[in-house]
Amino acid sequence: MGELSRREALTVARIVRVNHAGEFGAIRIYSAQILVARHVWPDCVPSLSEMLGHERQHCDAFRAAMPARNSRPCRVMQFWSWGGWLLGFFTALLGPQGIWACTAAVEATVHRHLDDQLNYLAERDRGLHATILSIREEELAHLHHAEEQLPAQGPLLRLLRATIAVATGCLIWLSTWGDSVRMARALRAARLS
Repeated sequence: MGELSRREALTVARIVRVNHAGEFGAIRIYSAQILVARHVWPDCVPSLSEMLGHERQHCDAFRAAMPARNSRPCRVMQFWSWGGWLLGFFTALLGPQGIWACTAAVEATVHRHLDDQLNYLAERDRGLHATILSIREEELAHLHHAEEQLPAQGPLLRLLRATIAVATGCLIWLSTWGDSVRMARALRAARLS
């Protein structure tokens, strides 16, 4: 693992920024879901609380990784704050299926991003690679738990998951002012080379 080029260093900084913002958004989603679930879906609260704890640890890990990589939080964390909270609140109002469909959609999107990032970082930043590898395992466990809670998925549940996945992608793009698109291009180019 040698010195990173300017472009590689920028991509690594973008990875940390996007991941930190995403974890912050996940904290807001779970916080809103717990707020609602405590009153109407109490059986969901223990799992949601555990996942919230994981997301807080992940957010802290990415925040701690920023200085060494010349990264900083994304410019518009309010998108993540309000977007995550509203998504969590409204999906919780739909009931346990809404909660778990939201978790499954977000975690599936996150898992794809993390796999691409791991491929890119393997020979470029082993410390960040190790951090993301550990986090990916917990995110995958969240995805599996959510999918286990969902019965056979009808068209409305599939539509909800697809809508949430698209909204998550849009929020990533908006919050990074296109950095996520440039980062994805760099990750794809690295995979092809």
